[in-house]
Amino acid sequence: MPKKRIQELDIETISKKLIPYIERFSDARVLVIGDIIMDEYIWGDVSRISPEAPVPVVEVQRETMMLGGAANVATNIRSLGGQTIICGVVGNDSIGRKIIKEIKKIGSDTDGIVIEPERPSSLKTRIVAHNQQVVRFDRESRRELHGESLHHLLGYIKKLIRKIDAVVVADYGKGVISGRMMKGLRDLLRGSDILLAVDPKENNFKHYQGIDIITPNHHEAGAFCGFKIVDEKTLIKAGTQMLDTLQCRSVLITQGKDGMTLFESDGEIYHIPTVARHVFDVTGAGDTVIGTLCLGLASKMDMRSAAVVSNFAAGIVVGEVGTSTVTSEQLTKVIQGR
Repeated sequence: MPKKRIQELDIETISKKLIPYIERFSDARVLVIGDIIMDEYIWGDVSRISPEAPVPVVEVQRETMMLGGAANVATNIRSLGGQTIICGVVGNDSIGRKIIKEIKKIGSDTDGIVIEPERPSSLKTRIVAHNQQVVRFDRESRRELHGESLHHLLGYIKKLIRKIDAVVVADYGKGVISGRMMKGLRDLLRGSDILLAVDPKENNFKHYQGIDIITPNHHEAGAFCGFKIVDEKTLIKAGTQMLDTLQCRSVLITQGKDGMTLFESDGEIYHIPTVARHVFDVTGAGDTVIGTLCLGLASKMDMRSAAVVSNFAAGIVVGEVGTSTVTSEQLTKVIQGR
């Protein structure tokens, strides 16, 4: 058996073919299901250390809130011009009501959002000073969904089967995605041409059997495989192992400043170098990758082209502080500037 090797994708050649597909993003319909989170940012400056403990004192200047988690994936798809529907769970609280209000603002239906009264809505609060995150604290529940909520979500998705091109599973480990949920999704999509993609959570890989594509970062991929990815040899071993174990069509391992590597079921392996000029904050970059990737595939891009366009989109958002989105205009400008 010949030794597997990583090929470098010809970004320049592929880039020349992307713009017509981006112009068709508005025709693509992507359903996003997963953990809906509200991201809160408290921005300020640090000029002294607290006399009470050796910690910085942040003088708050402003506060912002934006959709995160599965809702950020949906926001990225909408920002790029695609059509999106979001499914998930919130609590019967002020954050849950704000989440629903913000989802309506981006033009997405909220009929697929279940309210569980005893569950707190997920809220991640980040303190940022001088463009650096100082600390983050989370308010959330990781309990699995009630059977009634699961039944409602799957029933809602069943009604949409003829109206969607792709399904994105955005798993943040807050209870929406489970073995029962993934089995239900696979059963619903069986026999259709609808793409099923997963942005994984480290402890839930056992649920992702038989999907089309998975987009772990190199830490998640290494944790699943039981070893650290430290060089090309371990990268190839991890990607190949994931393809074989999960029986999926493709694996796209993101590697931060080192770009991303695409593993396909035919044995081909392609590296895509990063196009980011500056990396300020990787928050939300995974959401941008899977959202753009699936929007590309739903617009009939081949897997390699969709991976390249998602790499361009990720290169834009990591240059911003805080969860960010990309517009089709920004994406087109960056690609044309190659």
